[in-house]
Amino acid sequence: MMKNFLTPFLVLFLIAGLYACRQEKEVTVKEYPMFWTWLDYHPCMNFDSVCQVMNDIGMDGIMLNAPTPDDYRIAIPIAHKHGIEVYAWLWTMNLEHDRDKILAEHPEWFSVNRNGKSLADTTAYVDYYKFLCPALPEVREFIKEKIKSYCEVEGLNGIAIDYNRFVDVVLPTTLWPHYGIVQDREYAAWDYGYHPAMLEEFKEQYGYDPRGQEDPSSDVKWRQFRCDRITEVANMIAEVVHSYGKTMAASPFPTPKMASRMVRQDWGKWNLDIVFPMVYHTFYTEDVSFISDCTVENARDKNDKTVLYCGMTATDGPEMFACMDAALNSGAQGIAVFTVAGLRSPEVKKRFKAYTDSVKAVRAANGGIIEAVYPHVADANPFAHKGVMELIEKRMRQIIAKTSGTEELPSLALGEYKQTESYDATRCYRVADENSETVFKVTFYFYGDVLSGWDVAAE
Repeated sequence: MMKNFLTPFLVLFLIAGLYACRQEKEVTVKEYPMFWTWLDYHPCMNFDSVCQVMNDIGMDGIMLNAPTPDDYRIAIPIAHKHGIEVYAWLWTMNLEHDRDKILAEHPEWFSVNRNGKSLADTTAYVDYYKFLCPALPEVREFIKEKIKSYCEVEGLNGIAIDYNRFVDVVLPTTLWPHYGIVQDREYAAWDYGYHPAMLEEFKEQYGYDPRGQEDPSSDVKWRQFRCDRITEVANMIAEVVHSYGKTMAASPFPTPKMASRMVRQDWGKWNLDIVFPMVYHTFYTEDVSFISDCTVENARDKNDKTVLYCGMTATDGPEMFACMDAALNSGAQGIAVFTVAGLRSPEVKKRFKAYTDSVKAVRAANGGIIEAVYPHVADANPFAHKGVMELIEKRMRQIIAKTSGTEELPSLALGEYKQTESYDATRCYRVADENSETVFKVTFYFYGDVLSGWDVAAE
């Protein structure tokens, strides 16, 4: 049974006392801020009021994306006045504020896909996807100097890197309709990392060109090679950040195994102090169980020296607290919300403050850690995910109603799910509804060891 952190305070402190008196063990966990948000900073914004809102609801850390180091010099004293730590939220392999300049000056720096097309003159999904090639020494030097310029900002508590990866070879399933695509396997147009420098280095190490294979996506060595180049960049950044005495953090994809498949990002090998995996359940299965599944996997697969947090989308309602319970019960030591602006209603803000107070008290009483309630492995059986199956059946009812031209959602009488196909990370099933005589194709996607997406269509 999941622990509910919004218990009455008397009971809370009794529980906290039991935690503290439990085993006599030394816990050497550095206590970073526990509740965070990501936020874009603009010089014209009222940053003081944002910090006040964070104060009011119990958030004590912010990953701030600002255009220049000088912008941080203005923002940091304001945040510190409110007792909020500031990390520079920096894009690395994907360009941001200096995108146009680098495109004009160094088109040879950009990542290339399996079809041989460079991001210098083609688009992957959106115009702002302009990823660099991590194998080029000049790209690494460019990133290193950029990181140094932010580390030199007095009062900055840490660096939190983002986009330290390749282009998504597979997008989260809920985004497919937006782009009119289905990514049931890895397709060449979105498979990046084929820059001549990457191919040359790989061939030197392994003796062959991955493009010569019938299906390069099935080559584990080639996939890991690209992950390792990204890891080298992350650890180069960590070395710089630590040399300035600052904290190194990152916002990667949901789990190391998922990330390595979806964006070539094996972040369990990065030298991070804190990790904020972006476990955005609304992008994947749309069910809270995705958060607990991923967090359990992350507790297992992260770097042993890294403190695990959980990043999630803001929900202005009760689901916000179910999401945080799922993460903290599964091994996360804190929460990052994208973003604080999504918590709008006074009722949710008030409840959020009570939640943060209660969890911080439990952590303090337990030697600086939140203990996982159920440290088991994620359940890879899709039919065991009750919330996911309810969403699937709702989709079926909507399809039937649309086909029959009615507004009322009908009841279902489903037969047995029969597996029809299985390939790559995809499993396909067929099931019939006896009431409407509709046959459905139900597809599940597994990137890493967790259920990471699903789809339903009438045959």
